[in-house]
Amino acid sequence: MNKTTISVTDRSDRRPWQSVVWEYLQAILIALVLALVIRTFVVQAFKIPSGSMIHTLLIGDHILVNKFIYGVRDPINRNIWIPGERPRRGDVVVFIFPLNRKLDFIKRVIAVGGDTVQIINKKVYVNGRLYVDPPGVEHTDPHILPASSGPRDNMGPVTVPKGEVFVMGDNRDQSYDSRFWGFVPLRNVEGKAFIVYWSWDSERFRPRLGRIGHLIH
Repeated sequence: MNKTTISVTDRSDRRPWQSVVWEYLQAILIALVLALVIRTFVVQAFKIPSGSMIHTLLIGDHILVNKFIYGVRDPINRNIWIPGERPRRGDVVVFIFPLNRKLDFIKRVIAVGGDTVQIINKKVYVNGRLYVDPPGVEHTDPHILPASSGPRDNMGPVTVPKGEVFVMGDNRDQSYDSRFWGFVPLRNVEGKAFIVYWSWDSERFRPRLGRIGHLIH
C-alpha cells in the first residue's frame, strides 16, 4: 500500500505581522534615541562654514567634536550634570556664540579665567609672555592697524573673568572673535574638536584627514 505523506504546518509558530512590525519599530526607536544621546552628550559632527580657522581647518571640513570631555551639561539650561575637564590654552573648541545663541562658532582658546591678554602689533601676549602660535596660524594682511582702528592688531591688556575663556581664530586677520565681542562663558562651550573625518582639498585633488593639528594632506 502506498503511503501518502501529509505535511501539516503548525500555525501556532507563526507570529502575526503586527508583532514583527512592532519589533522593527522598537529597534528603530532605540537606535534613534541612542543616536540622539550620543549627538547631545558624547560626539557630534560639524561642517566648517567659514575661513576663520584657515589653515588649521578649511571651509567644508567635516569634523568630530568631543562633547563629553568638558563634562555633561543640561542641553537647555547648560547647567553642569557631570563635571569634566576645563578648556585649556590651545584647544580648538565649538561654542554657542554669546551674541546669538542660535549660532555655533569654532575658535582656539588663547587664555582662560584669570589670564591677562594683550595684543601688540599682531603678537599675542598671555600673562606677559609671548603666546607661541601653533602650526596653522597665519596673518594674511601685512598692515598693522593701530588700536584706534579696532582691536584686531592692538588690544588690551584685558583680564579674562573666572569661568570664561578668550578665543581667537587661526586666520587671525579674518576672524571675528573675542577681540571684537568679548569672552565665552564656559557654559557655552560645547566640546573640543579633535578630528577631521572628511575633507577634500580641491587644489591638490586629495583628501585631508586626521587629528586636528596632525592632518594628512
